[in-house]
Amino acid sequence: MKAWTSASPGGPETLVLADLPIPEAGPGEVVVEVAACGINFPDSLIINDLYQTRPPRPFVPGGEIAGTITALGSGVTGLAAGDRVIARTAWGGLGQYIAVPAEKCALMPDDMGFAEGSAFLFTYATSYHALVQRGRIARGDRLLVLGAAGGTGAAAIELAKAFGAHVCAAVSSEEKAEFARECGADDTVIYPAGPLDKDAARALGSQFKSAGGERGFDLVYDPVGGDYAEPALRALGWKGRYLVVGFTAGIPRLPFNLPLLKGCEIVGVFNGGLNANEPHVAADNVRELIALFEQGKVRPRVSRVYDFVDAPHAIAAIAGRGALGKLVVQVGDFAHG
Repeated sequence: MKAWTSASPGGPETLVLADLPIPEAGPGEVVVEVAACGINFPDSLIINDLYQTRPPRPFVPGGEIAGTITALGSGVTGLAAGDRVIARTAWGGLGQYIAVPAEKCALMPDDMGFAEGSAFLFTYATSYHALVQRGRIARGDRLLVLGAAGGTGAAAIELAKAFGAHVCAAVSSEEKAEFARECGADDTVIYPAGPLDKDAARALGSQFKSAGGERGFDLVYDPVGGDYAEPALRALGWKGRYLVVGFTAGIPRLPFNLPLLKGCEIVGVFNGGLNANEPHVAADNVRELIALFEQGKVRPRVSRVYDFVDAPHAIAAIAGRGALGKLVVQVGDFAHG
């Protein structure tokens, strides 16, 4: 089979298209013929050895897939050859076949295509865990979403609106603001490109506070970090929840007097940790997300599908933080999805 491989740390230009043997299904595993692989910001980190996990090299990047089961290992129940499935894989998705633990697979709804399926689990599961388990979102809450035109940001907007929240989307351009409004955002704030000096950070804090109104935001969803974190934290209201999702702009330094004065919580969001430590909760979340999809309340926003030979360009585009919604690589046949 053909697969993109990372043999040494580096950017997307270091990836090599290689011929590898088709994997076999071990006990509790299924082999999936990959139709599509969703591209996420961690894909750009993992090939640079900058992510939490470092698979042994050479490895195949690609952390979420949609495809068709071709073989089952011993002990697998509830799945069959020919089933269309989606799965979080951590890596391995940019190959034509992949062996996946059966418990990581979910059956695709009939009206979900392969491109949508490969763009579903990573962002929506992260955002669902953030808003529901970590943020305890409630109807009427006011939510500020940073990086709102990215994959996780767009998912957070859709989910928050499904839960009855008021959403302010913070983005870096009018084009992204329009995209966020299409996803359901009620208000938008356009912030400048970083890094921010003290005056720019203070001005952004004033923008966020104005958008949050007199009571401030109940929740901040932050996959960006960097110089944007403190202005957003200052816009949080009394007993608000600040959801730490990621650091596309770098790891911030925050003044800890603010949580004290606001009585607020700074809450870490790591869906991979949820899967490892509370797999039953993670599985329930996926079932709830599929139900929301079937009800028409969420729909992955795939802005571009790349050919398999252009997979490194997809990773480069996501690393450049200019993509709207989700980027997908077509690995195999879309005919049945």
